[in-house]
Amino acid sequence: MARAARILLAKPGLDGHDRGVKVVARALRDAGYEVIYTGLHQTPEMVVAAAIQEDVDAIGLSILSGAHNVLFPRITALLRERGIEDVVVFGGGIIPEDDMPGLAAAGIGRIFNPGTSLEEIVRWVGEHVRPRGVAA
Repeated sequence: MARAARILLAKPGLDGHDRGVKVVARALRDAGYEVIYTGLHQTPEMVVAAAIQEDVDAIGLSILSGAHNVLFPRITALLRERGIEDVVVFGGGIIPEDDMPGLAAAGIGRIFNPGTSLEEIVRWVGEHVRPRGVAA
């Protein structure tokens, strides 16, 4: 039996509000994924270290502070520096549409804005995240 994909959910930066990421964690868990939530106030280095330690297949980032253009690319850069190219990174939060092309160029697979349904997030994860080492 194949293992479930492992997804790390993290709140990088100084946000003190994590209700949304906890709701997403529950939806992904209910959909059969193994979910690890790092908690509040994570640095990019902490997020990448947790991803490596937990051997995850994807990282989901949640942010409300407006620091997404700094923190999200820093996380993908740290993954590349560590030679980790096959971990899917996605995010959500208050992120202007104008910032999305830059985040995509930095390696963020998808940004979910407020109002996105849990079904859409679960469906996208199902289409893009596989246990590493398992063919799509």
